[in-house]
Amino acid sequence: MKIFQILFLFLLLVPFAEIYLLLAVGGIIGAFPTIALVVFTAVLGAWLLKQQGFQTFRRFQENLAQGSIPTYEIIEGPILLIGGALLLTPGFITDLLGFACLFPPLRRKVAQYIIEKHLIQVIQSGSPFRPQGAAPADALEGEFRKED
Repeated sequence: MKIFQILFLFLLLVPFAEIYLLLAVGGIIGAFPTIALVVFTAVLGAWLLKQQGFQTFRRFQENLAQGSIPTYEIIEGPILLIGGALLLTPGFITDLLGFACLFPPLRRKVAQYIIEKHLIQVIQSGSPFRPQGAAPADALEGEFRKED
C-alpha cells in the first residue's frame, strides 16, 4: 500500500474511531469528566512538548558547538511537531500517538529508522532530484551564442 493511501485511510478512519471512543467514555464517566480529561491531556501534552522541545534544541546547539552534525535532533524536531499537533487534537487515540512522539527513547528509535532507511539511501544514491541511472552532473553551465 502506498503512503498516500495509508494517510488517506488514517485521516478517514481516525475521526470516526475518536468520536466512538469519546462517546463510549462519555457514557461511562459522563460528559464533563470526558471533556475535562481531553482538556487535561492537551494541557499536559503542551507542557511536555515544551520540555522536550527545549531539550532537543539544547542538544542541537551542543552538537553544533562541538562541530558535529545534529542529525537526530533535526529529525526529532518534526516528530515533536507532529506529536504536539496530535496532542492538541481532541481525542484519546491522537493523544496516545502524540504522547508516543514525545517519549524520548521511542522518538530516537523513529529518528534512527528514518535516518538509516531513508536518508542514507538518498546520500548513497546521490541527489534525490536526479533521475535513477542518470550521469552525474559534470557539465558546466553557461550561455551559448553563435556569431557569424
